[in-house]
Amino acid sequence: MVSEARAKAGHHPRAHVDIYEKQLVPFGLVRFGVAPDHPEVKNVINTFTRTAHSDRCAFHGNVVVGRDVTVQELRDAYHAVVLSYGAEDHRGLEIPGEELPGVLSARAFVGWYNGLPENRKLAPDLSCDTAVVLGQGNVALDVARILLMPPEYLEKTDITEAALGALRQSQVKTVWIVGRRGPLQVAFTIKELREMIQLPGTRPILDPVDFLGLQDRIKEAPRPRKRLMELLLRAAVEKPGVAEAARRAPAPRAWGLRFLRSPQRVLPSPDGRRVAGIRLAVTRLEGVGEATRAVPTGDVEDLPCGLVLSSIGYKSCPIDPSVPFDPKLGVIPNMEGRVVDVPGLYCSGWVKRGPTGVITTTMTDSFVTGQILLQDLKAGLLPSGPRPGYAAIKALLGSRGVWPVSFSDWEKLDAEEVSRGQGAGKPREKLLDPQEMLRLLGR
Repeated sequence: MVSEARAKAGHHPRAHVDIYEKQLVPFGLVRFGVAPDHPEVKNVINTFTRTAHSDRCAFHGNVVVGRDVTVQELRDAYHAVVLSYGAEDHRGLEIPGEELPGVLSARAFVGWYNGLPENRKLAPDLSCDTAVVLGQGNVALDVARILLMPPEYLEKTDITEAALGALRQSQVKTVWIVGRRGPLQVAFTIKELREMIQLPGTRPILDPVDFLGLQDRIKEAPRPRKRLMELLLRAAVEKPGVAEAARRAPAPRAWGLRFLRSPQRVLPSPDGRRVAGIRLAVTRLEGVGEATRAVPTGDVEDLPCGLVLSSIGYKSCPIDPSVPFDPKLGVIPNMEGRVVDVPGLYCSGWVKRGPTGVITTTMTDSFVTGQILLQDLKAGLLPSGPRPGYAAIKALLGSRGVWPVSFSDWEKLDAEEVSRGQGAGKPREKLLDPQEMLRLLGR
């Protein structure tokens, strides 16, 4: 939402932007989604902070839109409202056995090691030898990498102390990353693949048979896809050099890609108390290009494992009965960010176009929504005359016992986190308990 704030406040000399956030702290996906070993991606926080320091921008955390305040109440108080709340739920597997202990969403696992308050008590059982990650996107590679990375490489990151302790005790030695389609359809990017290939103490398990004929098929592919496939091919087919072979030989851990496999059933342990494996339907591809889909062949195979992490996608949820929502597509119906049939209401990011793309694509999308809003303002399509803005909302929240957290409040929490991390040489030790955060702020 800060991206829209920059787009609007930066291109309109009198615009004032208030940001409402359900978490007590700002930065959303950058704080809670980006892997702890990717600190360079988090540098965008500096840009966001400069925006938040503007006297025409204000942050109000700990406010759940749709519960603490309605969208209609926001629309009555402001000239325009932008919904930019992302895709906060995960797509379920919808197969027998997914309720078994040991089956987790990758979203919850990422939230656990990144300090998302709602996931702080997840306590994943890492006492097994083999984990299976379902899905072949960047999040799937993130969780595989965190599971297999030597813990000492995470000690100086902002990973939570609880997660680091659990990973130090982890018995996981092998991670299978499973996709229902083939190598050409993987959704991860080259940076994440390269990190997996070079991961200390691990070796890749890639079957050259999976890549037969791929060289010819990638000749016409767009350059980024072609480079990704060439790296995958080299890792699978070429014999490693002397130095790389020496690095891999003693590696205690391994990861592998399994293609043309679709989850059919989670298999329970003999006592039925936890996961012991997963039954995969063998698939084949039909169609070409974007229309390529996986269809079952009738064959199945069982893959033993003690942990299943589902990373098959995210989905947005409806925020308020007054806001139209397409449950099938998981988006707010819109035209270029204008919410259909609701003048003055806009949307941006994953809730606008679906859960695809990385932080930069979402920021670009936010700028587009900001520009559309400014166009509508210039064309006289937004309400004229004064609106009360935060003054009206503050009174409503006060009457409902809601304590908004300001950006200066966040800076106090930020200082506390940084102070707690210093002793361990970490950039910060994240606060996980909202009640503790409020106590620190004297609430």
